Order: sequence, then C-alpha cells, then structure tokens
Amino acid sequence: MDPVLEYVFEIKATIDPDLHIGRGPEERLSFTPVSGGSVDGPRLQGEVLGGGGDWAVERFGTAQLEARYLIRAADGAVIDILNRGYFRASPDVVARMDAGEDVPETEPGLYFRTAPVFQTDAPQHRWLAEHQFVGLARDEGGQVCIRIFLLR
Repeated sequence: MDPVLEYVFEIKATIDPDLHIGRGPEERLSFTPVSGGSVDGPRLQGEVLGGGGDWAVERFGTAQLEARYLIRAADGAVIDILNRGYFRASPDVVARMDAGEDVPETEPGLYFRTAPVFQTDAPQHRWLAEHQFVGLARDEGGQVCIRIFLLR
C-alpha cells in the first residue's frame, strides 16, 4: 500500500526576527518568536496565538527545527502543536528569501518539511491527536506558511 496525503489546512504563522542564542563547533542555535497568524482549510479554521516559537540548530547548512505554539480553532478550542522539521536552501534561494521574495515550497533548492504533532481534548478535534501529518513549508511575506497533509 502506498501512502496517501490529504490536504487538511494551512498554517500562516507570523514570525518576529530571530534571536541568536549561541554557536558551537559547526552549529548555530537561534529562536524565532511566533507572534500570531491564521489557520484555514477544509478541515480546520482558526488563529495562531502569539507566545510560541521555533528553536533552530543549524549544522552544515541544514537547520533542524522544533516549533511549539498554540492554535485557537474557530469554535474556541485550543490546540497545541509541536512541529519538528528541517530547512535548507541553496544560496540563491536564501538570497531571494532575504530580499523578500515569496519562494514556493516546491522551488528547486529549497527543502522545508515538517512533521507536526497536535494535542487537544476537544472532541471535535481529536482527529488531530490521532493521526500523523506532514507539512510543506515556505516563507511568504514575513510569515511561515505550512500546508498540512494528513497521512492516510
């Protein structure tokens, strides 16, 4: 059986400037605050609450990401998200992103993938805490946009 992906929603997380934490041999540790955003799609709508963030450890051109923040669904339920993944981009793509260009997640030279895990006790959203998901991410106008797919 081959895996099947079902598009369920997109997260658009507004981010603040990175905070440099430290540097070790061949690595850089930083934190990017999440200050808000939106969630919209066929299976979930709501808002990203401010106060979370993304810790990144960059080694040899690849950043290992661990973001944690909250979503408030349109019905008021609060959903915790822990989103781990990887980011790397060619120097050309990084330069375009730094210049403010919106680079799609399918761009050659860009690898920005996540595996979000959700927690909530809201019965109408239990499906989030009972399935595996994959995220395809991109930067767009000061937001990290992640298209979330349920892995069937």
